[in-house]
Amino acid sequence: MEWMMGFGDGWVTRIDGLSRAAQLRLLGNSVVALQAAHALDVLLPAGIPAHQLKPGTNEPLDAER
Repeated sequence: MEWMMGFGDGWVTRIDGLSRAAQLRLLGNSVVALQAAHALDVLLPAGIPAHQLKPGTNEPLDAER
């Protein structure tokens, strides 16, 4: 199941003594982060403007904001 969440094999299932219910509880809402990242990629294809940098610098692209 971990692969659906973006985790490596055995991230939760390799732990001895965990029931299936406990494994699912540990995974919880992990998929939410992947869905949020995908939503941001779709809705903001150029990224978040406040986080864009001038090429070759560490200065914000729009320093007036």
